[in-house]
Amino acid sequence: MKKLEEIKQNGYIQITKEGQDAIGGTFYDKKSRTKLHFIMSWGAGWEHCSVSIINRCPSWEQMCAVKDAFWDKDECCIQYHPAEKDYVNNHPYCLHIWKPINQEIPMPPSIMVGLKKQYSNEEMAEIKQLINSGELLRW
Repeated sequence: MKKLEEIKQNGYIQITKEGQDAIGGTFYDKKSRTKLHFIMSWGAGWEHCSVSIINRCPSWEQMCAVKDAFWDKDECCIQYHPAEKDYVNNHPYCLHIWKPINQEIPMPPSIMVGLKKQYSNEEMAEIKQLINSGELLRW
C-alpha cells in the first residue's frame, strides 16, 4: 500500500472520514469521469479497499484505477470469489480489493492467462518447462 501521505496528495482522492486504520471518501476516475466511493483499511493482517458506485458495479478499468491510486504498480492485489456459503453483500454495487500484509500472493504463470508481447528470460524458462512437462497441453 502506498504511504498515507502519498494517498492524501492524490488530487483525485477526497477523504471525508479518517480513523486510526481506515480512510473513506471518493475517488474520481478521470478516464471514465466517474466518482467512486471507497473505504480503505489496513488491519487484521489485510489491506482492503471497498469500491462502489451508486447505480452499478465498478468496471474492471475503474477497479484498476483505484488499485493504482492506493497501491504501487508492482504490488499484486486480489478480488476474491468466495464459496457461496461465505458470501456477504451489504451493498449491491460494491467490489473489494485485498492484499495480505507481509505475505506474497501466489501468482499463476502468465502464459495460463494469455500471451504477452515480451517475456523475460526467467518467464521464457518457466514457459519452456511447462511445455516440456506437458502441463500446457492439458488445457
